[in-house]
Amino acid sequence: MAISKKAGKKAAAPKTGSAKVAKADWKEGFKKKQVGVSDMTLLTTISNDSINENLQKRWTNGEIYTYIGSVLISVNPFRDLGIYTDETLHKYRGKNRLEVPPHVFGIAESAYYNMNAYHENQCVIISGESGAGKTEAAKRIMQYIAAVSGGQDNNIQEIKDMVLATNPLLESFGCAKTLRNNNSSRHGKYLEIMFNTQGEPVGAQITNYLLEKGRVVEQFGLQGPESYAYTSMSNCLDVQGMDDVKDYADTVNAMRIIGLSEQEQNEIFRMLAIVLWLGNVQFQEMDDGNSAIADTGVTDFVAYLMEADDAMVQKVLTTKVVETQRGGRRGSIYDVPLNPAQATAVRDALGKAIYNNLFEWIVSRINISMKPRSATAQVIGILDIFGFEIFEDNSFEQLCINYVNEKLQQIFIELTLKTEQEEYVREQIKWTPINYFNNKIVCDLIEERKPPGIFAALNDACATAHADPTAADNSFVQRTAMLSSNPHFEARGAQFLVKHYAGDVMYNISGMTDKNKDALVKDLFDLIGSSSNHFLQTLFPDRPDPNSKKRPPTAGDRIKRSKASASALVDNLMKAQPSYIRTIKPNQNRSSTEYDSKAILHQIKYLGLQENIRVRRAGFAYRNTFEKMVERFYLLSPSTSYAGEYTWHGDTKSGCEQILKDTGIAKDEWQMGVTKAFIKNPETVNYPLTASSKQLTIYTFQLFALETMRDRYWHNMAARIQRAWRNYWRYKNECARRIQRFWKNNKEAIEYAKIRDYGHQVLAGRKERRRFSLLSYRRFAGDYLDVNGQNALGAELRNACGLGAGQVTFSSKAQLLVSRRGRSSLPSPRFLVVNSGQIQTSVERKIPLLTIKSISMSNLRDDWLVLNCNASEEGDPVLHCYFKTELVANLLQLTQASINVVIAPTIEHAKKKGKMAKIQFVKDETVRVDDVYKSHVVHVPSGEPATSTSRPRAKRKPGVVRPITQGKLLRAGGPSEKKNVSRPKPTAQPLPGKPTQPPAPATVKSSAAAAAPRAPLPPPAKSPAPPPPPEEPEVELYRAKFAFQGQEGEMQLQKDDVVELLEKDDNGWWLVKKDGEEGWAPNNYLELVPKKPKAPPAAPPPPARRLPPSTPAAPATPAAPKITPAVKSVMADASAKPVAVFPGLAPSNGSATPWKKPAAPTSDSANTTPTNSRPSSALNARPPPPVATKPKVMPPPVAAKPGATKPPDLLLAAQRYRRQISRSLRLLAKWTWLLR
Repeated sequence: MAISKKAGKKAAAPKTGSAKVAKADWKEGFKKKQVGVSDMTLLTTISNDSINENLQKRWTNGEIYTYIGSVLISVNPFRDLGIYTDETLHKYRGKNRLEVPPHVFGIAESAYYNMNAYHENQCVIISGESGAGKTEAAKRIMQYIAAVSGGQDNNIQEIKDMVLATNPLLESFGCAKTLRNNNSSRHGKYLEIMFNTQGEPVGAQITNYLLEKGRVVEQFGLQGPESYAYTSMSNCLDVQGMDDVKDYADTVNAMRIIGLSEQEQNEIFRMLAIVLWLGNVQFQEMDDGNSAIADTGVTDFVAYLMEADDAMVQKVLTTKVVETQRGGRRGSIYDVPLNPAQATAVRDALGKAIYNNLFEWIVSRINISMKPRSATAQVIGILDIFGFEIFEDNSFEQLCINYVNEKLQQIFIELTLKTEQEEYVREQIKWTPINYFNNKIVCDLIEERKPPGIFAALNDACATAHADPTAADNSFVQRTAMLSSNPHFEARGAQFLVKHYAGDVMYNISGMTDKNKDALVKDLFDLIGSSSNHFLQTLFPDRPDPNSKKRPPTAGDRIKRSKASASALVDNLMKAQPSYIRTIKPNQNRSSTEYDSKAILHQIKYLGLQENIRVRRAGFAYRNTFEKMVERFYLLSPSTSYAGEYTWHGDTKSGCEQILKDTGIAKDEWQMGVTKAFIKNPETVNYPLTASSKQLTIYTFQLFALETMRDRYWHNMAARIQRAWRNYWRYKNECARRIQRFWKNNKEAIEYAKIRDYGHQVLAGRKERRRFSLLSYRRFAGDYLDVNGQNALGAELRNACGLGAGQVTFSSKAQLLVSRRGRSSLPSPRFLVVNSGQIQTSVERKIPLLTIKSISMSNLRDDWLVLNCNASEEGDPVLHCYFKTELVANLLQLTQASINVVIAPTIEHAKKKGKMAKIQFVKDETVRVDDVYKSHVVHVPSGEPATSTSRPRAKRKPGVVRPITQGKLLRAGGPSEKKNVSRPKPTAQPLPGKPTQPPAPATVKSSAAAAAPRAPLPPPAKSPAPPPPPEEPEVELYRAKFAFQGQEGEMQLQKDDVVELLEKDDNGWWLVKKDGEEGWAPNNYLELVPKKPKAPPAAPPPPARRLPPSTPAAPATPAAPKITPAVKSVMADASAKPVAVFPGLAPSNGSATPWKKPAAPTSDSANTTPTNSRPSSALNARPPPPVATKPKVMPPPVAAKPGATKPPDLLLAAQRYRRQISRSLRLLAKWTWLLR
């Protein structure tokens, strides 16, 4: 038992015979367990209470995000959960929405992916009441898009920085603390991020909606709020959790990133100072009831900031210019003094106008800085707007805010409920209708003109009683009685009630008409026009025309019909594919632990989450036109694609249906409409797991199946190529290792066998052979005394000869014929050592190789030879050596074949200088062993024929062939097996909606031409003589010299097969064609076929006159007789390299082994050789030529060290692998191009 490293306990013994269980992953213990249901479409019970209970479980556990299909529900945690880090962001990058837990990053990734994949504009609509977390969600979406949108260009990075910098800048000027939220948005903005075709941001644009100006004169501050009346009247100077110093630094830094210059920043701060100091202007009532400035020093400082006349500032704040009209013509002009209440209203109007126009200037300046730097392909819009508000005192601002939220709710209803059900009817889709509340009746109550709505009644009241605000309010009260017919409106005296989708709201009418007019008096425009501050003049570019009789637009008109109106916002959102984030506020106290079930249940009801879940479960979550479906997913079906090409020949509807069938989506999960395909749940795909052809179970995976399969398509294709390539390399390496192993085990024996074969060439069939010298395992080892090794005798001989570090090429025991005075010579034992410079028969005598002119040997099977040393003083040594053939071959190699080999019945040698002697060789069958020397006569028994070669190696017992397990062939089978015929490649078709290429001009007559009446046939004419047959193109033909067993893609050849050459490759392989089939063959197996002589030209055609019938036809040209090349005798080429053949193995080319070829009879002249003869050759088993005068031909060069020369089998294998690698690289290049 092994001790566990983690706990030190013994592991439980495995039970024998139990089923195999998958090993548990230790990381699963550290994963956060899911609480509740992450997608509420999977709730068992669909009710508002069950939704509330699920949200409460998840919020309490820190899971603030939950899905309803593609809609994200967010519950404000009122604390930092640490879920917006870069690490978390990268977990959602490139992931399908349901592969990861619900998160705002998932919605951002889905919008960004759909924009790039479908090339459609996207928008994210964030809705919810004030304080629910809408602004934070918008910031996180911008953070994610800036992180994943890529782009290394400086302009792209600059755009990203600017987009992120808009948050602190606009929050500083457009957000404020309210009773329900510490950082409440008092304006709405729609940020559009523009992307190029690569999905990189190239620009952005912000549209501002309805800044709440009234809050400026009630609470606002940048620094020292206690010094200003506007900022100190709320008695709230510090907000918990906010660092004013840090926020101010972030605002200044954002101005720098946006590109605001120092002068522009100073002007912005100057305008803020004007607003703050205007709030400090106080009025006192005079005796006549008129107002007067309490402290003129404050107005003087305001005039200094505005760069205007101080007296004019005081006059504008305390008096009003009134112009009388008579008969449509101008009358007198009067200065009417203002009471303190009226003067305060003028002061506040000036402060609100400056601040509102300053905010709009900042937005326009941001848009100029973020102007697109290149062409725009798609847009992602992010809507961050004020939430639904219900206060104790609700006025005109709350009416406008709630109206915009009603419009957003209407969009949600239109796109998710009403439009969806109408589309099902139009597309003839079977489904169960869902009842829902349509808030269009509430929107009509506020915005309609006929019958008049609330905004229309306000405008009429302002027009009839424009001079007196109180009279205008009373007129509006009377007009609200006409709205009582609407069930969502109730008039209650000085108040009225509107039943919004989010709840009932009571609005106070007092001051509502004056806020609706939202106009500055002419005196304030004159004051601004007199200012010498250019920036202040820029904030008010539009001045009212005093001669215009057209009613100026009211605030209600602007929120309904202007460029920045709610209607324009709705139109922009309807042009994009929406994503929804519904935010929920858990409590009114901004507590991170309090969960107000009653308040949240109210939000669940007015957000319509229950209806949303029912529609999601009953309807089809995904739909698209047939053309776009096929264009997007045709890769997923083998019936519609081949190697990345679109191949479907039918219509798009049938192609779309085929794709859905081939992807494994159940039939009840999708329906085909008239123009679109509808998929009920694209995240659900059934995967059957089978074993022994029996289905075990079906698992339902929540994945984006179609998109996931499409993303994996090219990955799988690349993986298949890589897998085949790795298998090929493993197979190749294993083959190379086996070849290397065999080569290492046989290379030395091969080299020795090559020297042995060279010895056969040296003798050239002129000397009888001993039986033991022809044994199959006989090798020319050379150093038989181990002089080069560690043998004791060899070491002693090395020292005795004084070789030092020199290498010995041959050493053996021998006998030297020693002359005795008056007696017959006697063989005496000696040690024979040969190095690269000399031959030593004893320690006393060293014979330089250069002094050896010839070697004399008999033509019988004896072992005697004479070294003719150019008449030295010591005479020519006569040696008896069993390894005579090896010794002679060694000497020829060392001397570059400068020694002549003389073979004759009698050999002549010099006993001393000038004294010659002869030794005769006689056949004597009475000699049993070796030979006998006596009195210059050697008696030798008969030996093997002179043309004998080494015996073939005995066949070994066939062993078990080990299969190659490292890698596998690219295709199974071999040349002998029948090849599988792959299905033909389909013809590529243009994608639906793409322009088709014009077809090639047809050569067949059109049907119209075929149907035309035929012209009368012309009279018969004499047919012209037929043209001569075209000359056959000259092609190079090659004949196979040997048989070749090819592999896959190679040509199988038999000897003397004639093939046509198609292509020559530098790697030693040629592409040839035989019997209509193409394949590769090694070029060293082919020889060029000489071209046939051209046949004589055909006889010219006969003349036009009629020939006599008795004229015989011209005789045909007789065929050329087949020329059989005569076999010519070839002289021995002593300079040719030895034939490299594995001993005992057949050559790979299929030819017979040299030693198995029958011996040709030799002539008697082969038994004698003149003194200066050269060895002839027995190569290729041809009969030796007649012995002629010995030419001076160089013998084969000295053999290189073992391993230097590779046999033809190895060269052939190397060439084959080189060609296969070239073919694989071409295949890999093709797939790489397709992957692009």
